Amino acid sequence: MSPTEILALAVLALDVAALAHAVTRHLGVASTLAWIFFILFLPGVGAAAYFLLASPRIRTTRRRRRLAGEAVRAAIRRSLGREPLPEEVEHASPLARSVLFLGTRLTGLPPRAGNRVELLLDNGRAFGAKADAIRGAERSVWAEYYLVEDDATGRSFLSDLAGRARAGCDVRLLYDAVGSSGRPEEELATLRAAGGKAEAFLPVNPLRKRWSAHLRNHRKLLVVDERIGFTGGMNIGDEYARGRASAPGSAKAGRNRPWHDAHLRVEGPAVFDLATVFAEDWTFASGERLVPTSIPLPAAGGSVVAVLPSGPDQAANANAHTYFAALSGALERCWLTTPYFVPDEPTVAALCNAAFRGIDVRVLVPAESDVPLAQAAGRFFYGTLLRSGVRIFEYQPAVLHAKTVVVDGSWALVGSANLDFRSFTLNFELGALVFDRGFAALLERRFAQDLVESREVTLPPVERRGFALRARLGLARLLSPLL
Repeated sequence: MSPTEILALAVLALDVAALAHAVTRHLGVASTLAWIFFILFLPGVGAAAYFLLASPRIRTTRRRRRLAGEAVRAAIRRSLGREPLPEEVEHASPLARSVLFLGTRLTGLPPRAGNRVELLLDNGRAFGAKADAIRGAERSVWAEYYLVEDDATGRSFLSDLAGRARAGCDVRLLYDAVGSSGRPEEELATLRAAGGKAEAFLPVNPLRKRWSAHLRNHRKLLVVDERIGFTGGMNIGDEYARGRASAPGSAKAGRNRPWHDAHLRVEGPAVFDLATVFAEDWTFASGERLVPTSIPLPAAGGSVVAVLPSGPDQAANANAHTYFAALSGALERCWLTTPYFVPDEPTVAALCNAAFRGIDVRVLVPAESDVPLAQAAGRFFYGTLLRSGVRIFEYQPAVLHAKTVVVDGSWALVGSANLDFRSFTLNFELGALVFDRGFAALLERRFAQDLVESREVTLPPVERRGFALRARLGLARLLSPLL
């Protein structure tokens, strides 16, 4: 046989092996069909991508992350004991109780009362609050981010961490190897030289024991002195803190606003659970056991907060199930903000079912996205959603990056997870459930303000889409499980 024939047979064998493996794995129908399409459309290349991105390696990574978490939790139980549910939960509404118990069962983290929670919607204020907390640290600074950019904001952040390390604080930075591929290496070296520690989460390197090309740590988390915690949607970069100027001559030229986002500052017992999430991730990524040491005292009249980590290490994704609980349990309204709206069929069904029940369902998405393929995949479902009564709004002034849910003016979720396949299946995400009517009312007011600066999508233009546009959106939808 000629070399060409041998190569063709090798590619064919690789494709057959990939197809057989994809069909026999529990990936979900949509994901399986997407991979089959990709493998057949790109012989050899599609199969290689499948074995790199969706191989059994994922199962190994999931198991190792789960074992790391179990080891940290076991150490916590030995030192502190198991925490009971706060009394306030016993008197909560049936929906609130069901959501809290759902989160507790899926994550093992109990809801905690007595937390002071501050909603940070102004980007400059959020970054100022984080900088103040870091600079005031006395014992420890633990930071975990998907993206740390090599720009003014990223360098300033690392400089603050290095300063506390030189002061003798326990400083640790965990960054995603893919998201932070453009990280400021010089500042990282300075941090390490100052006595701080920095680790990459799941490098794309098969020679490493803990590596992955597909599973990513999308969490945004900062814990200072095990007393103050931050989480939400903001990464560390100029676009989140200061805005990023568009290219001269572009349609967006002169638009230099920070990305529109949402973040939380928390003080109280829930910070212990944020620290636990960090400790589990650090233990997994570095191989060094880390265990939180104390639970902050509750404050009188504070909010009930449940920390909600989710990821591929869970048997059932806590974030996805919380979204479904919100939509199925809402009695009056459910308002959602997401920058990447790529729903699968069950999510579309949940949205439509809530609207059919007469619930005021509103979805706020960006008018302009930094991921056009994801935006196109989401727009494929506009017609189905609008006909069911779901209202869709596209935010106009800036890139929308907030990830929030508010239900019945009673409780809310602020976190890192998008309403998409990746957040529900592949990413490690983090959010906080806040059960406080005052907090929920504040988030609803901000949502209403955002709608004023948004364009509502109506059904007639969607139904008038031409064939070329419908085909493009349909193709994006087919590829969405691969995003």
